[in-house]
Amino acid sequence: MRMKFLDEIARKGPVFTFGEALELCKVRRETLWTILSRLEKKGWIERIEKGKYMIVPLGAGKGKYTLNEFVIGSMLVKPYSISYWSALHFYGLTEQIPNIVFLQTTARKKDRQFEIFGVEYRIVRIKKEKFFGIRKEWMEETQINITDREKTIIDCLDKPQYCGGIVEVAKALKNENFDADILLDYAGKIGNSGVIRRLGYLCDILDIKISLPKIETRNYLYLDPTMPKKGLKNARWKLMINLDEKTLGMLE
Repeated sequence: MRMKFLDEIARKGPVFTFGEALELCKVRRETLWTILSRLEKKGWIERIEKGKYMIVPLGAGKGKYTLNEFVIGSMLVKPYSISYWSALHFYGLTEQIPNIVFLQTTARKKDRQFEIFGVEYRIVRIKKEKFFGIRKEWMEETQINITDREKTIIDCLDKPQYCGGIVEVAKALKNENFDADILLDYAGKIGNSGVIRRLGYLCDILDIKISLPKIETRNYLYLDPTMPKKGLKNARWKLMINLDEKTLGMLE
């Protein structure tokens, strides 16, 4: 029965939940827990977290195999999207390799930061209005959700602490591998004037043509909230520039 179960569940992909297994097996819950426990001890499956498992390929030693971290991330919370620094790296918009997998969600989850198979995961809860700009990608026979290029840049301007700071956003914009019209649309849709201000300042410095709305507020905010709270004022975008432009790699 255990081998038949593995064959059938594997047709759905390399990961599965307890609920999916229960529907497939048509056995009592207690019986299924026993089956899964035995499969795990034999090294045929590995538990990702409570009620979530991955199938270990034949010939792979117990504890020596793991799935792509994005596939594992896709199991941790629903709805979700791979985002921030993880998405920047996926698109080649940063040369930095983040040691954390970042996921966005609108759902509540008790644990928001944890480690699975030696990889750290961080779940960032956002408002429903900010949950958009998501596309599908195939990873190891599994479709995962990831923010598109433009939404990734906007998210990083919204929460620079999850992307390595404004320096990484500047690098992404300098790459120019994005659609300016979509970027403009997302900047308005995200509902944070700080995004428009940071985007406007960076586009001015990088000579990127984009028609952003005028900033009406008299209040100033920091260009990079992760950096020391000091700097010169930029009146146009109502920003405190707490990074040297040369540090951003914008000037020759």
